[in-house]
Amino acid sequence: MCTLYGAKGSGAAAIEAALRLAGQPFKWVEAASWQPSPSFERLKEVNPLAQVPTLVLEDGTVMTESAAILLWLGLRYPHSGLLPADPAQAIRGLVYIAANCYAAIGIIDFPARFCTEADDATGKRIQAGARSRLHEYWRIFADTFPAQPFLSGDHLGALDLLAAVVSRWSGGRQYLASERPAFHALMQRIEADPRLADIFQRHWPAN
Repeated sequence: MCTLYGAKGSGAAAIEAALRLAGQPFKWVEAASWQPSPSFERLKEVNPLAQVPTLVLEDGTVMTESAAILLWLGLRYPHSGLLPADPAQAIRGLVYIAANCYAAIGIIDFPARFCTEADDATGKRIQAGARSRLHEYWRIFADTFPAQPFLSGDHLGALDLLAAVVSRWSGGRQYLASERPAFHALMQRIEADPRLADIFQRHWPAN
């Protein structure tokens, strides 16, 4: 059985959902940099960046980076439907989110990492600029990857899972609800899938 290091509301939700679709059991280990614990120390041992999700395979192989983990799961378990028969655009979309949206969110969450000796006002300007850029990334993504009826094609797949999770951060959903309502509705439909609804509800309980 593989081990998934993650935290509530983190990118590990996408991996948890993918493992569900693949029918693969796993051990969940709650660990995050904002929650110091023995589990977090174990996470640092297997992933020096201490990022979640981190997936440790049955043979001890360590997988990191959400897009890479989803691609690997789709290739290893083709019956899951995580990747369509022609995966070119799904791969493009996964890397788009990782390279653009994830990167901008990292700046929003930790602006001091990207500007030495920044005061509070500078940090807030960095955050505002990165958030504006993030929302532009989502607008372009929504226009580039239309639902057919899902982002992955005929069936819900890896790209749908990653978009649904990452769009929940840094005001992405609020922006999409206003600017791309059809895309926002798709994200809600993904989360309501009866195979996955309990996972999204656990990570993001209804208010």
